Amino acid sequence: MHTLRPRPLRQIHTPNILTRTQYRSLSLTIRPTVATPLGTALGLAGTSEATRGTTLAGMSDWTAADLPSFAGRTVIVTGANSGLGEVTAHELARVGAKVILAVRNTAKGDAAAAGMSGDVEVRRLDLQDLASVREFADGVDGVDVLVNNAGIMAVPYAQTADGFESQLGTNHLGHFALTNLLLPKVTDRVVTVSSMMHLFGKISLKDLNWKARPYSAWLAYGQAKLANLLFTSELQHRLDASGSAVKSLAAHPGYSATNLQGQTGNKIGTKFWKAANKLGTSADFGARQTLYAVAKDLPGNSFVGPRFGARGATGLSPRSPLARSKSTATALWELSEQLTDVKYPL
Repeated sequence: MHTLRPRPLRQIHTPNILTRTQYRSLSLTIRPTVATPLGTALGLAGTSEATRGTTLAGMSDWTAADLPSFAGRTVIVTGANSGLGEVTAHELARVGAKVILAVRNTAKGDAAAAGMSGDVEVRRLDLQDLASVREFADGVDGVDVLVNNAGIMAVPYAQTADGFESQLGTNHLGHFALTNLLLPKVTDRVVTVSSMMHLFGKISLKDLNWKARPYSAWLAYGQAKLANLLFTSELQHRLDASGSAVKSLAAHPGYSATNLQGQTGNKIGTKFWKAANKLGTSADFGARQTLYAVAKDLPGNSFVGPRFGARGATGLSPRSPLARSKSTATALWELSEQLTDVKYPL
């Protein structure tokens, strides 16, 4: 059987965002074993033989039913009013955690909380406004696990209250500020939700907020999701250096059909994602990856996801060469500190 090779993003009518060198490099790291046109275009296919031994070891059929008791522990889940965040919060509350639903729209948060059992609380958090982030963090006494789940995807250009490009501001900078403000109160771990779309991301340190270059919704999303992984690795580096036992981990859902898709602001994009969502997995499946990172005893800087990118057993997932760049991770961290005026506190 011939192995299908990845095609550029032109296949789904989005910009080809890889250089030839990047494309060849990625094809060595993420060579599909089972591929579909949609999965290949999104970078959601399986791993290469070269990475199989390290990335697929320990894969299991673990599900949320295997969660241990979280009694006596407090978990904050951002964006917990819908999609992956709602499932994550629901399952952790089910096993005894006190769960704080950190949401921008508290009415939607209340509606989600009404369907959950256990100790749940809704608090307002707008990641697009650093004043709101600071207010939220000030109101937290202690937390065992912080789940940076909230995000937006491929939306039209907009700015946050602080002048950041909205995808970067929501997906990365808001969580960067929140994590560092809460870090002295965190006892166990920080789990940040990224995406396999990080494979098509590139960090522009000179124009992180798309003020000088033409805006591309998909390139901006890829950059933000790549930033999530660089943040995860640099946070773990700093935690290790300061002698902290707290862990920094990341997860990705594969391709789960949620309300994250279809916010592109154009009719063609909306129709495409409605069709694509028919091929996606459930929010339960996507949240399973996050819950695994929350509950399992994993090394710091682990990246959790489905075995074949979009589907399969849960375990460690590969990341792009750009996501492994220590120099970029450090530079992005320092720039994020400048932009948010929030520094590493330990």
